[in-house]
Amino acid sequence: MKKALLWEPVDGGKVRCFLCNHRCIIAPGKRGICMVRENRDGTLYSLVYGKLIAANNDPIEKKPLFHFLPGTKSMSIATVGCNFSCLHCQNHDISQMPREKGVIYGEDYSPEDVVDAALRLGSRSISYTYTEPTVYFEFALDCSRLAKEKGLCNVFVTNGYMTKEAIELISPYLDAANVDLKGSDEFYRKICGARQKGVLESIEAMVKRGIWVEVTTLIIPGINDGEKELRDIVSFIRSLSPSIPWHVTAFYPTYKLTTPRPASYSDLKRAYEIGKREGLRYVYMGNVWGAEEENTYCPSCGELLIERSGYSVRIKGLEKGRCRSCGEEIEGVWGI
Repeated sequence: MKKALLWEPVDGGKVRCFLCNHRCIIAPGKRGICMVRENRDGTLYSLVYGKLIAANNDPIEKKPLFHFLPGTKSMSIATVGCNFSCLHCQNHDISQMPREKGVIYGEDYSPEDVVDAALRLGSRSISYTYTEPTVYFEFALDCSRLAKEKGLCNVFVTNGYMTKEAIELISPYLDAANVDLKGSDEFYRKICGARQKGVLESIEAMVKRGIWVEVTTLIIPGINDGEKELRDIVSFIRSLSPSIPWHVTAFYPTYKLTTPRPASYSDLKRAYEIGKREGLRYVYMGNVWGAEEENTYCPSCGELLIERSGYSVRIKGLEKGRCRSCGEEIEGVWGI
């Protein structure tokens, strides 16, 4: 156990957690919605500090991040637990383990172990991913601080439901984030057990703090792919910056959401075209192999800048953050 951050005592031995936007009030002996933060005698503890359920050296493109250190590896870690209960979670076996099985598994690691592994494997960054990094925030924060000292970058792959207080605490060490923007508020309520507003506020807060942000929307046919819903997502992204990359990725039936059909290339192409038509400079398609819409093109002259096939990356027309053909600045983080 580790004494938690971002909470306060309230009446009757209860505590209020303000790590995420659920802002749970937790009675003694009980846990928050994430099921990995517990009130013990009026003190809130993290039950997953250093208890890693997954650790892999992934391509940064897997996060997905396409404008952040392309072609590099990122040491990727997770604990069990999540503050969402998405019906279509592809990692439900670990994200929902504490809720559904009542257990917390993981091998003990220290921040030094994680950073040493990243350096040994030639990673350029550490990604807090697979489940929601907010729920193991204390460990992510300690790893991030040490990683910075050692010259590594830090990445959150997140549902974006952390509070402004959490963002303020992590922002000095957080270099990039891929945030899921899943759909409308109704979608969040029915499918995820959350609300959209907190996600929008988090994305805006991270952008304002200079964290490199890319946004992902999983396209679920008949559920979140309505014209208005997609245009609303694009409008929000564009209002912050038309240079924020938007990834539209293909849904496949999984977990408790098995009725919708898998998303097709044409489903993604439609979303892709909405993003481009509404003024986003960089739109990408994911979970479809071999699509040219995985590549990065200059938004000014159309030159091929970065060619991708799965996780294989070839830098072609990009030099020092600019298009070699016309000199257009290509927004992103291209080196440390």
